[in-house]
Order: sequence, then structure tokens, then C-alpha cells
Amino acid sequence: MRAKLTDRQMSILKFIQDFVEENSYPPTYRQIGKKFNITSTFGVKRHIDALVKKGYLNIESKASRAISVNKNGLSKKSKHNTSFEIPIVGKVAAGFPVLAEENIEGTFLADPSLIKNNGKLFGLKVRGDSMIDAGIFEDDLVIINSQSEIRSGDIVVALIGEESTLKTFRQEKDKTYLYPANDKYPRLDMTNRQEFSIIGKVVGIYRTYN
Repeated sequence: MRAKLTDRQMSILKFIQDFVEENSYPPTYRQIGKKFNITSTFGVKRHIDALVKKGYLNIESKASRAISVNKNGLSKKSKHNTSFEIPIVGKVAAGFPVLAEENIEGTFLADPSLIKNNGKLFGLKVRGDSMIDAGIFEDDLVIINSQSEIRSGDIVVALIGEESTLKTFRQEKDKTYLYPANDKYPRLDMTNRQEFSIIGKVVGIYRTYN
């Protein structure tokens, strides 16, 4: 028999499961803390550890978004349980653009309970610190969905000439900008720039801790 959950643990578990079903990836500790007014990531971790110990959650690895609801979670179950590979293609700048590399450097094994396999996903390693206020750091692996439909406010990988960069895409009236998430860097005005295009939208971030 599984250990009984407290009301708080049940609420957190339901929030995680609903978040995964809606977004195809789990919430961060910060998002969980904000939802439940928990001021520290350590406080969130205590609840997560309790849910893991009681058999309701899995921690797949030491990555930033590696929480998954296991088969002993709430009543709903995942329809898919087969991991799939996402190719890691070169590197992308999160400071100033660097030359885009087209070769595949490896693969990332993804859990379908965390992210949907739509056949348009690829991974990029982050270089630079211009997105740190968005929680994206150097050497993070960002998962990109190759898609043409992008909304203002999405974090995207953009191609400027032959160089790629990671920024927040914004449309302001008749202007198009790429915004960093670090005050050290200026916004980039992409209005009417013919060599500018969007590669895809960031749908996941994975981080390992040493």
C-alpha cells in the first residue's frame, strides 16, 4: 500500500500532473514554489522528495526539468512510455550570435511524459549569459520545436544571416525585436531585416549539476 499523501502533497502532485499534460514538460521548482507560495527551492525540494519517497513521482536525472509522474500517481496514466531520442545540433548563442554549426553532436534521450515527440524537435547547447534572467544558463541544453508559428513573448532560436542566437521574440506595433534577458545586452531590432528568420521555439530546458 502506498503511503498516504498530505493535502499539500496531493495539491502539488496534481499541479505537476496537470502542468505536464498541458505543456508536455514538467514545471520547475520555481514555478511550483510560486504556485504554492513556497519561498525557497529547498522548501519545494522537500515536498518533491516526499512524493518521490512515497512512490508518486520519479526524478529521471539531475536535470532541471526531470520530474515525471509515475504509474502510481493520480488516477490518470500516460499513454506512452517509450523514450525517444532528440538530436543535438551544434550550439546556439545566448550572448551574441555565433556561427551556427549544422553537424549533429549527439542525442538526448527524452521521456514522452515530459515532452511530446512530434518529429520536429532538436537540442542546442547554450553559450553565453544573455538569457540568465529567464532561467537559461551557459551549457544548458534547450529543446527546440521547429515551427513557423511563433507568438510575441516566445523564447526562440533565430537565424541572423548564418549566425544563430537565443532570445525572446517580441512584436511591438510594426516593429520586430529580439530581447535578451540580461541588462548587459541590448535588444536587437529585426524589423525588415531580410536575413532574419526564426528556427524554432524553446519548449524545454535541461541542466545537469556537478
